[in-house]
Amino acid sequence: MGRQMELLNVTKVYPSQSAETHALKDITFNIHEGEFLCIVGPTGCGKSTLLKIIAGLDQPTSGLIKFQGEAVTEPHPKISMVFQSFALFPWRTVLQNIEFGLEVQQVPKKERKEIAMEFVEMVNLKGYENCYPKHLSGGMKQRVGIARALATDPEIILMDEAFSAIDEFTAQTLRREVTEIWAETKKTFVLVTHNLEEAIELADRILVLTSVPGRVKSLVSVTLKRPRRRGTSNFLKFHRQIFRLLREELEHSIGHHHLGFHHPTLLHHGQHSHYFSL
Repeated sequence: MGRQMELLNVTKVYPSQSAETHALKDITFNIHEGEFLCIVGPTGCGKSTLLKIIAGLDQPTSGLIKFQGEAVTEPHPKISMVFQSFALFPWRTVLQNIEFGLEVQQVPKKERKEIAMEFVEMVNLKGYENCYPKHLSGGMKQRVGIARALATDPEIILMDEAFSAIDEFTAQTLRREVTEIWAETKKTFVLVTHNLEEAIELADRILVLTSVPGRVKSLVSVTLKRPRRRGTSNFLKFHRQIFRLLREELEHSIGHHHLGFHHPTLLHHGQHSHYFSL
């Protein structure tokens, strides 16, 4: 896999009246073409900010983001994003929501409808193309968001906590479908998540960020064969490794917060704890 995107010393500082707040500091790593990269880290470490910077929706205070060798300073037509909150237009049908990016790109009406219908079928929403978002479940809304992101034929799909606003059963189904889409399209996927098991299930590599200001703590290559089964010894080995990295950040963090982790050794009788928080 070749290098598709470079982040070089990316820093984000938010000015305030009392003192500047560093959200990210000196973030440097590469994203490889066709990989599935997951980003994890303590709450407030700048994961979503980093994703928006990669998307060109936000600008770093300093540093550089390069896509295929060119600087990213604004939204790029080959980089799409799927949002946690779905971000659908309530006045547009499923089909019209999926068509939106194609409209922006001035694709002719007949062609964009044909393309949108292909993605309606890809995300298993055939029969719902004329429904409005208010008539859809959370999982269906996120399918629309995924289809909309794919319809413009991007090279990188960014997903910000894309499975966290839906129930776990639906999330399991969507994760499986996204894995199939990733394998079929060979596009690059980047997912921000607070769910360690989700990250290990999906990722080729996991980028672990430090506590605020977010820095690169580690890049972990997940060498497990797919499909991956949670609860196996090798799966739990990766879980413990990444958990240890995050626990170090817990121990090094400043302040007295109510902090909680669920360690894999505490899982029993099929009771899985998926989330960590700082």
